[in-house]
Amino acid sequence: MQLQITDNRLRIELEGVEHLLAFYWGSAIEIRLDRIRSVSTEKPAIDWYRVIRAPGTFVPGAIAAGTYYTERGREFWYATRSRDFLVLTVADDYFKRIVLTREDHEFWADRIAKNLPNLTGIAMGASESGVGSREWG
Repeated sequence: MQLQITDNRLRIELEGVEHLLAFYWGSAIEIRLDRIRSVSTEKPAIDWYRVIRAPGTFVPGAIAAGTYYTERGREFWYATRSRDFLVLTVADDYFKRIVLTREDHEFWADRIAKNLPNLTGIAMGASESGVGSREWG
């Protein structure tokens, strides 16, 4: 997976098998930076019993990839066993939240935050929130 910031947009390009696992056939996910409301490296709390995967791949503890519908709306996930989360909350766009795992998650959280005109929050580190919900993996 490649991330790029150009022309006031964040571009997320999936590679090879990532397309297959996420059931995402587009060339890339592009988000205008002015639509990103928050950036986090905290582990996202999610209740998998209240999520609809359509379409995507889910193997508990191994991978969550694709489009998921939650109480927040449509989300895109490409998260593996890694605990190196990059979580974007987005307004007025196709996906309301994007959850990725990357070894360089802190670098990208910082880089994205520095390019946002209207950032409402950046959270770094592990979170213990989500009481009553199952962890993603």
